[in-house]
Amino acid sequence: MLSAHVPELADLLMLSAVARTGSLRLAATEVGVSQQALSQRVRVLEARVGFPLVIRGPRGSQLSSGGRLVEQWASRVLDAAAELDAGITALRTDRAGHLRVAASLTIAGHLLPRWLVALRDQQRLTGTAVTNVELEAANSGAVAEAVERGGADVGFVEGPRAPLGLRSRTVARDELLVVVDPGHPWARRRTAVSAAELAATPLVTREAGSGTREALAAALDAAVPGVPQAAPVLELAGTTAVKSAIAAGAGPGALSSLAVEDDLTLGRLCAAPVAGVALVRDLRAVWAGGTQPPRGPVRDLVALASRAQ
Repeated sequence: MLSAHVPELADLLMLSAVARTGSLRLAATEVGVSQQALSQRVRVLEARVGFPLVIRGPRGSQLSSGGRLVEQWASRVLDAAAELDAGITALRTDRAGHLRVAASLTIAGHLLPRWLVALRDQQRLTGTAVTNVELEAANSGAVAEAVERGGADVGFVEGPRAPLGLRSRTVARDELLVVVDPGHPWARRRTAVSAAELAATPLVTREAGSGTREALAAALDAAVPGVPQAAPVLELAGTTAVKSAIAAGAGPGALSSLAVEDDLTLGRLCAAPVAGVALVRDLRAVWAGGTQPPRGPVRDLVALASRAQ
């Protein structure tokens, strides 16, 4: 649980407006309240955090040293909130929507929200009507099927190769990491795990059709051709289930670096060193039809995804 000192998002937006405008009056206009109401909210916020945030002067208002630190931290929270807002909006299946997007679970969870924020910001900047987005999150095989049957206008997939029958463009690259629980011998070893050793080890894997699973299998086939890969010790649907099983000691697994970043930072999982196998993969936009993505939101979204790297 968060402590009682953590501000609400509305208060962080208010503090950001004061920092940006240097004026309580201008900040009040920006957030849509009176100057008196904003001053009162600043006092309440200062009481909540326990130290002064705003220094008032004859030439305007500026943040205190503590206020500047809080505003810097708050900017990251507000960016994350914008991504959350875009993701939730996409998941609201609005039948009046203009863009149907299907994305692999890794891309939908870690990359697509910021791409959708960028699309929305670009449309607002150019005066274009903001596109309503419907999002389907599934494994890469199901995403390709949705695009092929016309159930999605554009898809974003992982995997070692582009789906047959669809046009594609690489928009990002991702690294697979072999991860283990902190008590596993691989967490402490000084020498790298070889490709042959990795292929011979039963792993916790995603379900069939997962781009992560297919990318690992292709990488091992290329590194140790002809060497059979061990059957999975567990086969689970979804990255969260795989991470939980690995953390519980079921065995090693290979997952996107995007998906395990927080787990590595917090020490829930450890990355095992691996040598002799290339675990970098392409993330692709896929669509049906011509060589270029369809004009409009599809093409704009693919372009923004490509430039985001």
